[in-house]
Amino acid sequence: MKDGSTHHVFALIMAGGAGRNLWPVSRKKIPKQFLDLFDEGTMIAQTVKRIRRSVRDENILVITGENGRKLLLDTPCGILPENIIVEPSSRNTAPCIALGTAHIKKRDPDAITVVLPSDHLVLDEDAFISIVDAGIEMARDKNALVTIGINADRPETVYGYVQADEELPLPAALSGGYDFRLFKVKAFAEKPDYTTAVHFLESRDFFWNSGVFIWHIDAITLAFERSMPDLHKDLLNIYHHLGTSEEKKVIEDVYSWIHPVSIDVGVMEKAEEVLMLTGEFGWTDLGSWDEVMKVAGSRALLGEVNSGKSLVQIDCENIYVRKPAGKIVCTIGVSDVIIIDTEDALLVCNKGLSHRVEEVADVLRREGLQQYL
Repeated sequence: MKDGSTHHVFALIMAGGAGRNLWPVSRKKIPKQFLDLFDEGTMIAQTVKRIRRSVRDENILVITGENGRKLLLDTPCGILPENIIVEPSSRNTAPCIALGTAHIKKRDPDAITVVLPSDHLVLDEDAFISIVDAGIEMARDKNALVTIGINADRPETVYGYVQADEELPLPAALSGGYDFRLFKVKAFAEKPDYTTAVHFLESRDFFWNSGVFIWHIDAITLAFERSMPDLHKDLLNIYHHLGTSEEKKVIEDVYSWIHPVSIDVGVMEKAEEVLMLTGEFGWTDLGSWDEVMKVAGSRALLGEVNSGKSLVQIDCENIYVRKPAGKIVCTIGVSDVIIIDTEDALLVCNKGLSHRVEEVADVLRREGLQQYL
């Protein structure tokens, strides 16, 4: 949909996460969005390439930390240097989106924004772009906040959920020929325990939360004003100082006192009108090594990762190994194991438990071993 109608369409890519569950490959110096896990380019480069089909290059913004800014400047992903927004510190998604909204509103007071995580995998890009384009058209009326839900096919505990309410008719012209559905949103739910996740799946009205949002700048500004009035005041303060000599100081001051809160909790749960588009486009969060292993296997990459003279397996099955070039790894009589080897750290984990890798960071920090994070 890159034509005259996209002049007011912006993308805000959130790239400030640490990706602790992909340790020891994902580190503070190079977090997961800057990793190339499948020899197809970094995740953030893939995100930029994907959204270019709906958004002009000059309207694609990335919000990240100072280290992320340096990595972006060294990464051939096509982001214009002036489109990199730097957060002084990470404060979760609500402050992140508020800061990005101030920048976009300064550029275009009639903007429609597509908010995207930087580290997700999308296998069917045609279907994804069709659903994004549908959301853009729906956001033009300036009323609803639009989110994208993923059809849940298993009781997943590492994803947030969105509960659907009334199903609404979706104009055929917006579907792009794909089988999308449109719902009013009833509720947002944080990552559940397994029993709750099973209940969500059985109820058939819960969808995985993709973290993709689409809205008119007026709609999200009003939502901030109603649901997070203090953050809205901070947003206005930043907005008025953008482009001045006080810009950096004002942003740093705001970030010194605002509390971390997600956009789901801070805004979406309280918003008056939230709509959800749902469909299939091969989405994966890639939030754990289990997810990476699953994708590698589905793409017939598992054998490539585990093949060659540098890996010896005897009586083993369902093993995922990632290691530096030039190092040999041998496994004997083990199954369902993930092995991630780097120059200074080694992870050995049972398949199905890699969501607990973030606990390693807590232990290393307590033991004073931050150099390995």
